Formats: sequence, C-alpha cells, structure tokens
Amino acid sequence: MAVKPTDRSTAERVYRGATKVFALVIASFGIVIVVLTLARGGGIGAVGLWFGILFFALGLTRLYLATRG
Repeated sequence: MAVKPTDRSTAERVYRGATKVFALVIASFGIVIVVLTLARGGGIGAVGLWFGILFFALGLTRLYLATRG
C-alpha cells in the first residue's frame, strides 16, 4: 500500500520554502541598508551600517536553521 502525501506535509513544505525565501529577503535588506549607508557617507559608527549587518546576519542565521532541519 503506497503512502500518499497529506495536506499537512504539503503545507509544511510550503512553510519551509516561504521561511527560506523570507530569510533571503531579510539578508538582502541588510545588504541594501549597508550599501546605502556607505554610499551616503556613513562610517563605522553609523547606525544604518550596524542595522544592515544585523539584518544580514539574522537572515543568514534563519536560512541556516531552516535548511538544517
């Protein structure tokens, strides 16, 4: 008897895929924030630089956790 995928497994695959996409979007926002901050003359003490780095790190961490499990 073959086991058919249930709606729950399909929903879980969609959830995991969406989590990966949103993690990449958050990391991309971080890159954009850093680039814009540096382009507008921000230095090492600029808040935008640190927020960009934080967004990038959080996005990559979320992507790592999503692909690991």
